[in-house]
Amino acid sequence: MKKADIQKLWLKIKKRKHIILLSVLILFSASLIFIIPASLVGKSQNYSYALYDKNGILLGGQVAADEQWRFAPDEVPEKFKKAIIAYEDKRFYFHSGIDILSIARAIKLNVSKKRIVSGGSTLTMQTIRLLENHPKRTYTQKIKEAFIAVLFEIRYTKKHILKLYCANAPFGGNVVGLEAASWRYFNRPPSELTWAETATLAVLPNQPSLVYPGANSEILLEKRNYLLNKLYQKKYFDKKTYELSLAESLPSKPFPLPSNSPHYLEYLKQTHKKNQTKFYTTLDYNIQKNTFRIIEHWSSEFSRRGISNAAALILDTKTKEVLAYCGNSGNALRNPDSYAVDMIQSKRSSGSLLKPFLYGAMLDAGELLPDQLVIDIPTRIGNYRPDNNIKKYSGVVPASEALTRSLNIPAIRELRKFGINRFLDCLRKCGFTTFNHDSEYYGLPLILGGGEITMWEAARAYADLMNKACMEQSDFPISTGSSWITVNVLSTGIRPEDEANWQKYANSKRIAWKTGTSNGNRDAWAIGITREYTVAVWIGNANGMGNPDLKSVSTSAPVMFDIFSVLPKTSWPDIPYDDLTEQTVCSHSGFAASPDCKETKSIFRSRAAVTPELCPYCKKISFTFDKKYRATTEDLTGEKAGIYNGTLPKIEKRFVLPPNLEYWYKNTSVVYTSLPDFVPWHHSTSADNLSIVFPEPNAKIIIPVEIDGTQGAMVMQAAVRSSDTFVYWDVDGIYLGYTEKVHEMTISPDSGTHILTVTDSNGNILKRKFEILES
Repeated sequence: MKKADIQKLWLKIKKRKHIILLSVLILFSASLIFIIPASLVGKSQNYSYALYDKNGILLGGQVAADEQWRFAPDEVPEKFKKAIIAYEDKRFYFHSGIDILSIARAIKLNVSKKRIVSGGSTLTMQTIRLLENHPKRTYTQKIKEAFIAVLFEIRYTKKHILKLYCANAPFGGNVVGLEAASWRYFNRPPSELTWAETATLAVLPNQPSLVYPGANSEILLEKRNYLLNKLYQKKYFDKKTYELSLAESLPSKPFPLPSNSPHYLEYLKQTHKKNQTKFYTTLDYNIQKNTFRIIEHWSSEFSRRGISNAAALILDTKTKEVLAYCGNSGNALRNPDSYAVDMIQSKRSSGSLLKPFLYGAMLDAGELLPDQLVIDIPTRIGNYRPDNNIKKYSGVVPASEALTRSLNIPAIRELRKFGINRFLDCLRKCGFTTFNHDSEYYGLPLILGGGEITMWEAARAYADLMNKACMEQSDFPISTGSSWITVNVLSTGIRPEDEANWQKYANSKRIAWKTGTSNGNRDAWAIGITREYTVAVWIGNANGMGNPDLKSVSTSAPVMFDIFSVLPKTSWPDIPYDDLTEQTVCSHSGFAASPDCKETKSIFRSRAAVTPELCPYCKKISFTFDKKYRATTEDLTGEKAGIYNGTLPKIEKRFVLPPNLEYWYKNTSVVYTSLPDFVPWHHSTSADNLSIVFPEPNAKIIIPVEIDGTQGAMVMQAAVRSSDTFVYWDVDGIYLGYTEKVHEMTISPDSGTHILTVTDSNGNILKRKFEILES
């Protein structure tokens, strides 16, 4: 054979050799996939769900589908590594899945005892057995486990194998895995166990059905102490530690696994990857525990009044991280129909919670100043007639007070002025995603709870409001200056009885807070904010049933302040001078001061706001020299002027409200002084002295039928400046009568359009068109 032929033959052989080698490698790789059971090559295990706080403390969990407590693999603490290897497989780091010496020793022992005493299995073989769901112990199975163990050692690191073992080893009852056992028997994570506790757990998987805490304690103690001695002989700890470890008692019975935030666990399950079973959160164990305790205490009290559910959410204001999450009160036994409902994520009527955002937005727009007077009188807009919760009216009230008192009529009137579309746009930019309809759908009731929100989004929006006030939130739609003014106003509200004198105590917290009660008393809200914490509370019935006792001031607000009382010390934002500018305002009206304002003061307003409206209520008023009457120069000329003839009018700057506002305001204000009448011979205009309070211009009114079937009635109202003025009433040319002092007239008109005419004793006349709709 020629040399060239020999070389060709060698190349063919070499090529075949490579092909054969490659084939062997492929077959070997395939064996790793097909010979090793699917559960051993990455198939998702049947793990329990577990919820941890920011420090790794277990807050709750759910059993796996097979009713076992089995947590996903985690890092194995060094103590347990040493203990389990010393007890189960001392040559773990030196064999390749099979320990020949251990097998030989087991065979010798089994033969001498004439029964199976030892299996000689390595930790790797035991792991395979655990993952195959404990198949029958036969020699064939043992050989299979040994073969797979070798492949397993090739595929995985020792660290990974040990982690799998610790996650799947049985520890008695339905407790599987080191972590579940550590919490079940010692109420602590594995990393915090003592040597004695670690040794106790290390000996359990050997005979979990026979020996576990609370059963066969003498055998368990003997096994534990045997292992402690082995560990001491290996010099893993000193003699003192050894003696103290021997003296430690065994756990008498398992601890119940905690269930401190089951609703948050459900929320995380729904919002994270399907195969994620462990959730390390920002929850704070102590805050969560205290919040849960407070919610349970108050919920127990409320349940006596037919109020079944309560929820609370606490955020770190700056980061908006969740510190406590109590989605519902009670338990499945006490509230079987509603406990599972997560009220933090549920859509509910907002009540009055949106009012601060309207206030802040109007400050920014220059359409409102912090203490500017807003109108608070009986109001009807079309067929809609809002009312204040207290059923009383002030005529006018500072906007800040209207906010802290949560007056409905001023809020409705200000929203009408600001615009529903503009407000909806603002709310969406604040982070509310539940307003999916247009302005016509919500209408003006939006500001009183006509739209639905979730506590999750409301708490975050309030946190952003505080962050903006602290100059720490860039994309919030309300400016820093207006946000700071808003949270300061919210901190001035009168707190519930137990908190009424909070400013007298040094350890009290300044809190910006707002409550809200939905229509029909179905929801009671309270949200409080400081620089550090945002606390949101909801009280009510998950099924939507109303309750007359469900009022935020007596339910949700006390709970919120109770929660704040157990939180660490808080602080308040500094004044953001760069985002504020000084504004001279009328001391009486809170509007920007006009030349006619006698008394003024300086306040802060947002630098981002446009120039505000000048005071419309301060005017120059002419009086007679003795200030007994109002008079013009013409009134003081001629014989009719009598003693005033030829005198000059005395001019003063006065704060004067229109008659319809003065009618209500003078009953609530002790400092307001009504103007005197004009001199008797003065020819005044009706607008100066007479006003129709109700009906409003072009009002469309529905008068309900009474219970007995008779036609109901409506009450018309007028206001005059002078207390001794008579008012004469006429509807459609029919004289109804006259009134004095209290100017109200009751009628039952037919459906259709009507004209009301009122005339005062000075000859002033006003007309008002209105329509009665069929009921």
